[in-house]
Amino acid sequence: MLAAVPGIGVRVLYGPTEITLCATQLPFSSAESVPDVVPIGRPMANTRTYVLDDTLQPVPAGVPGELYIAGAGLARGYVHRPDLTAERFVACPFGEPGTRMYRTGDLVRRRADGVLEFLGRTDDQVKIRGFRIELAEIEAAFTAHPGVGQALALVREDRPGDKRLVAYVTGTATPGELRAFVTDRLPAYMLPTAVVALDALPVTPNGKVDRRALPAPDYTGTPEGRAPRTAREQSLCELFAQVLGLATVSIDDGFFDLGGHSLLATKLVSRIRSALGVEMSIRTLFDHPTVGELSGALPAARKARPALRPMRRPGSPS
Repeated sequence: MLAAVPGIGVRVLYGPTEITLCATQLPFSSAESVPDVVPIGRPMANTRTYVLDDTLQPVPAGVPGELYIAGAGLARGYVHRPDLTAERFVACPFGEPGTRMYRTGDLVRRRADGVLEFLGRTDDQVKIRGFRIELAEIEAAFTAHPGVGQALALVREDRPGDKRLVAYVTGTATPGELRAFVTDRLPAYMLPTAVVALDALPVTPNGKVDRRALPAPDYTGTPEGRAPRTAREQSLCELFAQVLGLATVSIDDGFFDLGGHSLLATKLVSRIRSALGVEMSIRTLFDHPTVGELSGALPAARKARPALRPMRRPGSPS
């Protein structure tokens, strides 16, 4: 609109129905001023916004938190739903006695200039192996790659009790390129177990991503993968297969492409230490995820510490 109609003003508006339509706004006057990710802006007149943590304390600028809204447009609640009203319309500790604020469930970040950036939904927070994970942060790491059009991260439980992070991407970048790209941008526990490349994300009739239509990752090895050429590669193939619960692994199969994650990586490093007698870091596995690559990287690894074994205490009877 800005490019087509010079001189026109365009405002971005954000607001849930519970605040009577709009709560924040941000004006733009030129196409060049519009960033790649458009913020939701500053509070409108007679509206107050708060970015709070789990204890209803304000978070510093730049830190993600849940958005709460108060002001003249706040609804009274939900008709005949006192339970939901009590959950979402809560007492406001920052206003006059008796005032309330609406808990939006939206995750935002306040910039230093006061502008709010939308990050996702708080119910998109997931917990895997004891770590709280923001799926929006994973998606942002992938979309930072110039070869990615769209990215969606979610948790799949295709086998009962086995929760795994999966990233679905569109664009020209390959899963291998993207895995290497995000390794330096995300902590190990936030790295997806699988990266699935799609021509387009499936959508529902109303245009939202159809999560049920997303395909399950294929954790089987590549059919054209090469067999081990050395004794060390043979041992590594067997260790990969044991840790991943697979029948066979070729030297061209990537550990993480086969379903490996940070916890299994720790287990594999321990198995390699015991079986091959070398010390290596998890980072080495991330940098060399296939058997063929890892086998070439192991000679530089330090010799493993001697394994613990029972010994007779000096001075004690045998």
